[in-house]
Amino acid sequence: MREKFPFFAAHPDLVYLDSAATSQKPQDVLTALQDYYVNANANVHRGLYELAYATTAHYEAVRAQVASFIHAAKPSEIIYTRSTTDGLNLVASSFGPQVVKPGDEILISGAEHHSNFLPWQQLSHRLQAKLVVAPVTATGDTDVEAVAQLITPRTKLLALAQVTNVGGGEVALAPLAQAIHDVGGYLIVDGAQAVAHLSVDVQALDADFYAFSGHKMYGPTGIGVLYGREALLEQMPPIQFGGEMIDEVLDQSATWAEGPLKFEAGTPNIAGVYGLGAAITWLMTQDRAAIAQQERSQVLALRQALAAIPGVVLYGSDASIGIVSFNLTGVHPHDLATFLDEQHIAVRAGHHCAQPLMARLGVPATVRASFGAYNTIADGARLAAAVQEARGFFLGND
Repeated sequence: MREKFPFFAAHPDLVYLDSAATSQKPQDVLTALQDYYVNANANVHRGLYELAYATTAHYEAVRAQVASFIHAAKPSEIIYTRSTTDGLNLVASSFGPQVVKPGDEILISGAEHHSNFLPWQQLSHRLQAKLVVAPVTATGDTDVEAVAQLITPRTKLLALAQVTNVGGGEVALAPLAQAIHDVGGYLIVDGAQAVAHLSVDVQALDADFYAFSGHKMYGPTGIGVLYGREALLEQMPPIQFGGEMIDEVLDQSATWAEGPLKFEAGTPNIAGVYGLGAAITWLMTQDRAAIAQQERSQVLALRQALAAIPGVVLYGSDASIGIVSFNLTGVHPHDLATFLDEQHIAVRAGHHCAQPLMARLGVPATVRASFGAYNTIADGARLAAAVQEARGFFLGND
């Protein structure tokens, strides 16, 4: 598997355990990016020449591919964005004001990434609505029962991550979708940490919107996806204006293009779309069930190894999806991450863009190791051994 990723040939001694921040790219994706710039570099939906037609056809074929990948009903429900953050902000800015009125409630979990926290916080301020933040579990994941109990007839939007980015817990969304729809509300899902690890079916989840990024699923940075139900997208106004998102422009008025194009103003990240398509093709040609089982084994093995080290505090659970977050008592997470870096082990340390969660856990930060298809049990074992060594270095213990 590692041979499919040129990164590891360039860094043969590095244990890369930061895929939740960004994954490495297989050669197929790198080839697709080069192919666009070398063989297909034309703008889309504009040129009246053969190359432009071919590039546009590929661009739209990837849209259909994305729809199939997440089991959307049709390609027109797929909007290209820059990132998960971009997609969630689009929903908050365009759809939010249509359904949220003063006194209404927007419900999120205290385990959300800032990208699925701040858009709803700011929307509630603008519309004089109430932001309701559900409690988290003791180990830092979304408390599904608490979320369900907080859904009321005033709840218009429920925004949750399918997999949390600190605890790594998978949220059972379908029952919550039923509950929010029963009161006339809508479900928005942050899928950033899910799509690389789980088979996503937006229709089975009954999600109204679902956002994710290419770079966390072995694709390029700068390209993301927002899925939205067609009927909802049709009623939403665009929030960016410019080329290719119009039908007709007059001096004092304008009309907008149909479908997803009205949300894709300006020249898009065409190379990113090529790379995204290649990432999906690569993922779908792998044994995803075997990779998922491998990642589960790695998470469990690392948690067991870390739990055996005195002073280690673990977050999340043994069922965490691709993520192990922890602290070593008496050692600041940043210091521990720096020590690990000196051992050629790359992890992330910080608040992970989840400061409200850190406050609930009573810590300034955590260390997070996160797995991809290219990791092995040996990577986790090397991390655990280095944490044991760090304990002796910082605390003077055997």
